[in-house]
Amino acid sequence: MQKILKIARREYIETAKTKTFILGLLIVPCVVAGMIYFTSRASEKSPQQPLTIAISDLSGKVFEAARGGTFSEYNQRNAQRQIQIQQLAPAEDPNATVEQGKEQLRVGRFDAYIVLDEGIVQDAGKIRFYTCKPNPGKMNRMGTVEYLMIEAVRNLRYEAENLSSELVRKLQSVQIDRIDVGEAETEEVQSQADSGARFMLPFFFMFLVYIGLVGTGQHLISSMIEEKGSRVIEVLLSAVSPFELMAGKIVGLAGVGLTIIGVWAGLAYAAASWHGMNIKISGDLMVYLAVYYVLGYLLFGALFAGAGSICNTIKETQGLMMPIMMVVIVPMISWRRLVDDPDGGLARALSFVPPLTSMVMVLRISAGSEVWIGEILGSMALLAATVVLVMWAAAKVFRTGILMYGKRPSLREVFRWLRER
Repeated sequence: MQKILKIARREYIETAKTKTFILGLLIVPCVVAGMIYFTSRASEKSPQQPLTIAISDLSGKVFEAARGGTFSEYNQRNAQRQIQIQQLAPAEDPNATVEQGKEQLRVGRFDAYIVLDEGIVQDAGKIRFYTCKPNPGKMNRMGTVEYLMIEAVRNLRYEAENLSSELVRKLQSVQIDRIDVGEAETEEVQSQADSGARFMLPFFFMFLVYIGLVGTGQHLISSMIEEKGSRVIEVLLSAVSPFELMAGKIVGLAGVGLTIIGVWAGLAYAAASWHGMNIKISGDLMVYLAVYYVLGYLLFGALFAGAGSICNTIKETQGLMMPIMMVVIVPMISWRRLVDDPDGGLARALSFVPPLTSMVMVLRISAGSEVWIGEILGSMALLAATVVLVMWAAAKVFRTGILMYGKRPSLREVFRWLRER
């Protein structure tokens, strides 16, 4: 045991003190923060060319109400995204008016053309909205034009029924407070940002486990292949047994993964608090996160160690890693369904599939589900038993494969190593 801890300590220090690890540990959160910042800036309203909309009002009632009402109010609120409307006076023949408007639209005289039927206010007509190959930027704003025109028609219908449009808006306006009732008879009003953060919290924790398992696992393979190729592994095996070497590397890199998870989780929590988000994370959740991560990494570490011991290059490991990666990605693509129904049959079934147990159980617990303690202990026991079995198999493969060079052993040879005592 002492030798395993020494190897683990060496593996942790040699990995954690490298500049690439330190930069990666800090750069990734900075990149994520930068992406969030630039995305928020990009979503801000920037100055755009005014939209020019031609309207043929066959009813003779809507155009003036829209120009002095909904469109005027919109332009006052959005100085950088103006919508200018102009009337295309109807001729004696309405069909000729529409054809004239469509022809001017084709030659680019305006961005959109709207025709209001004669009985639109009496609910006996339609609004016809014509465009001609609008670019995506303008097409995104056409929905606003449609909404403003519909609101203008509605306001006229309210007046026709002797209803005040302000009264209708007042009757339609409903405010809602999201209140979280604490266990100690405390109540906290939750903002929309808080609700969104709580919704994404399960995915964030599952993603942390995924990064810890896959990222450090690939580093374990790279380290083993590098030492195997440089024959350093032979020097190490002269002082320790193959099992001690394998176990030490796995334990050391498990510590590296915990460091990554701890730093990233701390930075994310600090950023959320800085933005005023009220996110509560219980101590039980952090304990479960650590336990499931350690057990999950011991399982994947053993798989990676066994795969790395029989390969001589990184390219050779890609074929062996693909099936494992295809399995691990299942919770990532189905997380929304698992969060929506954390106590459903699918979530419970995946909780007892050892390669997925760590990610799925962390997702369920962080989703606020009252997971039965029997399921938690049962999944941990199953995962621990699987770790022991996989560790035993990986040690047998590691013992022989780590000293083999040249051609990669066949699957039959690997099974023969497992049968050997």
